Amino acid sequence: MIRVGQGFDVHQFADDRPLILGGIEIPHSRGLSGHSDADVLLHAITDAVLGALGKGDIGTHFPDTDPEYEGADSAKLLREVWLMAEREGFSLGNLDATVIAQKPKMVPYIQQIRERVAGLLHGELSNINIKATTTEHLGFAGREEGIAAMAVVCLVSPGK
Repeated sequence: MIRVGQGFDVHQFADDRPLILGGIEIPHSRGLSGHSDADVLLHAITDAVLGALGKGDIGTHFPDTDPEYEGADSAKLLREVWLMAEREGFSLGNLDATVIAQKPKMVPYIQQIRERVAGLLHGELSNINIKATTTEHLGFAGREEGIAAMAVVCLVSPGK
């Protein structure tokens, strides 16, 4: 059985926070604003996994109105969702994700992010693709107001 899910998230920049993307801290003058650590990439991946499972979205499972998730580590939230997938008999087929940001430049961090995400999803590194693009100075990302991310995940299961 094969299940596919997609996810998308966006957060605006904030001056008083570290920038966390893909479960790692990236040197930058600003972080992202949000109830949790605002890891836009892991949020998109989490939504993609939940979509493949047919289990709603990140806000349903970890609402930003719940003080328990204030400042939450998005890697822990993704691990929790990934355990749901594994309990249902799924493993990772592949993941393809894109970070949309004018700055910071992501190329120096892509490999480290791939390794971190592979560990979180108990997947092979060769099945994790992370890429980045700018918007050529157009829109909110191009004006450096925030960062967006999108992800598509394929889950596989031997039966059902």
